[in-house]
This record gives sequence, C-alpha cells and structure tokens, in this order.
Amino acid sequence: MLATVHKENAYPLNWPTDPAGWLTPRSLLAVWVAEGEGEEGIIGHVLLADSDAGNAAAALWTDGPTAVINRLYVDPVARGRGVGAELMARAVAEAESRALHPVLDVASTATAAAALYERLGWTLLAAEVEQEWLPGQWVKLRSYAAPTS
Repeated sequence: MLATVHKENAYPLNWPTDPAGWLTPRSLLAVWVAEGEGEEGIIGHVLLADSDAGNAAAALWTDGPTAVINRLYVDPVARGRGVGAELMARAVAEAESRALHPVLDVASTATAAAALYERLGWTLLAAEVEQEWLPGQWVKLRSYAAPTS
C-alpha cells in the first residue's frame, strides 16, 4: 500500500531505501493501522514519535513538550471513509495521555493532507518552513499543532 500511495501521491516524497525501517523510526512511541472490511487488509497507517531537533513544528510549539504525528497515509481506494481522521484521533489521544502536545509537518505540496488537518481544527504554526530532507534537497513545509483542549 505504501508503494501505491507513493506512486499516486508522492508520499513519502522520497522512496525510502528501507521502507520497514521508515515505518518504524527510532523515535517511535506508538503506531496504528486501520483495517478494511473483508479482503481489504490494512488501509491506513499513522505513528506517534518523540520530537527531535529536525522537526519544524516541534521547534515552533513553545507551550510545553510535544510528540510528532507522522507517516499518516490511507490507501487511495479507502479515502473518503474517515480513516485518516480516525487514525489522527487515535494518535492525538495517545499523545495527550502522555502529556505531550501533538504537532506535525507536511510538505506544502500535500494539499489534501493539509486540508484534512485544517478540517480537524489543527492550527497552522507556519505556512512555509524550508527544511533540508536530503543533502541539497530543500522542501517547503507547513507546520501544524493539534487544537488545544
């Protein structure tokens, strides 16, 4: 499914040399998948990670400790069913249970993802932050924080 999402939506932006490792980074706190009905299998994925120095949204949030939501993707055939929103809600709840505020960065070209975060009430912290993802590859990001309770 990750290969399909990458091919159709350029996510992840750069295909990882180790996809399994990309899905389980050292900073991993928790991970969830969504399962479809019948023969659909896994139709979505999200993870919660420790904040690190390379995360723009975590650096922009100044009101306490954070956790980063990332690796969110939904099988294109399962979109429109609320899968992404359900995965986000689970990751947010887990972050809050750890007294961490959820934040995330998204490539500025990922307009559908940004629209989801905005529909869910996330606050835009910065509309355009440039970050070097690979040597010589600078990516423009939008940084978001979850709504405060």
